[in-house]
Amino acid sequence: MNNDVHNGRSLVAILSEMKSELQEFAQTRIDLFKREMQEKAAAIKAAVPSALIGATFLITAFLLLTLALVALVATGFGDSPYKWFFALLIVGIFWSVIGGMAVFMAKRRLTMQSMAPQKTMHVLSDDKLWLQKETRNAL
Repeated sequence: MNNDVHNGRSLVAILSEMKSELQEFAQTRIDLFKREMQEKAAAIKAAVPSALIGATFLITAFLLLTLALVALVATGFGDSPYKWFFALLIVGIFWSVIGGMAVFMAKRRLTMQSMAPQKTMHVLSDDKLWLQKETRNAL
């Protein structure tokens, strides 16, 4: 009993077609990944100049406000020869505590935010499920 189906195509032609479809499949996923990464890079590039300008002004304001706070704390020590030392120490410890809390919160936010290309990962996951289903059906 012969169950061969002849459709006029050779094994080489079928394998060649499968190879080209696989290449097209892979290229589509690579293009999706590149596009997603380019979008993320463009958003970062657009934000950098504003962030630098804002940081410069905020650092300047921080330094001026720190000097004002140190002078205010120093007045609380009257005529003590160490009033500037204690004022600087108190303000320095205060800023250290606030800075430590800010770094902790930033680290926590960054670990919660995924930097992986989510769309690409979703498409590849769907492709994996589809491929598993197709191979089960073929067997």
